Amino acid sequence: MAFTAPRTSTRPSSRRHPLVATAMVLPLAALLVVVFGGWDAVVTQASSVAVMLGR
Repeated sequence: MAFTAPRTSTRPSSRRHPLVATAMVLPLAALLVVVFGGWDAVVTQASSVAVMLGR
């Protein structure tokens, strides 16, 4: 049987807090909305999700 080296990871084992992840994503999401003019699509999706959750 061949010798295989143990697997090591350079990533930390702890997970990122959801608020930190949200703070990282929001600026990019806002930029994409402005660049591609997708604000009406965001409003449409948000309203449909709100209706679905309201049931």
